[in-house]
Amino acid sequence: MDQYPWLEVGEHTIGAKLPRLLVNSFDVRDTGIPTGADQRFVISSKNILEATQGFTNSAWLFIDIKSVGPRDDQDHTVMSHNQVSGDGTWENSQAGVRNSILQVIGARASHDFHASIPPIYVLSDGTIAPVVIIALKPVYQMLQANHSNIRNNGQPLERIDVACIPNGLLLTQNPNYLNTYRGILFPGKDDKSKDPRKLRVRVSFSLLKKIHPWRVESILVPYP
Repeated sequence: MDQYPWLEVGEHTIGAKLPRLLVNSFDVRDTGIPTGADQRFVISSKNILEATQGFTNSAWLFIDIKSVGPRDDQDHTVMSHNQVSGDGTWENSQAGVRNSILQVIGARASHDFHASIPPIYVLSDGTIAPVVIIALKPVYQMLQANHSNIRNNGQPLERIDVACIPNGLLLTQNPNYLNTYRGILFPGKDDKSKDPRKLRVRVSFSLLKKIHPWRVESILVPYP
């Protein structure tokens, strides 16, 4: 078996193409912030204006690429603290916007989670951009080398899972998915020595589908 993982292959082969595809449907602005998902930019369109009933025509799109092989192909994905939005409380003008600490619950353990992305950004030009977080999970095969019946052995792409993770306001306020769907966020794969403010979480695909089936879709890639 070919044992080499994809590492950053997904970011370069899939993530780099996303802006070129999105410009067919949206105005895309590459408005940067220091950390976060692999791809992050503001998109605008009349469709967003209609969907928000006139509230805004824009959204801040966070897209993170989570490549996995057959050994790690689970019904969830792992997200860092700077890839999930929180409740965005604003108790006073001096302190600024802060996220409340979330509690993530698993079958055998639980821990605090410090989501560091606000649910909404207000840009300097007045643009209101609610945060939309997408996890793209390319799943690659690991084919047996030198097999006579296989055209191209190696690690071809098998499918891409597309998961839309709820905005922090939906998770914590209305309708409060964290309370309704216990375990939608559950402990990640960090050891106890890691800074508790940077602990990761797993996001359950099965519970995302229970919220709405469209929140997790799979794109199958024919091979060979």
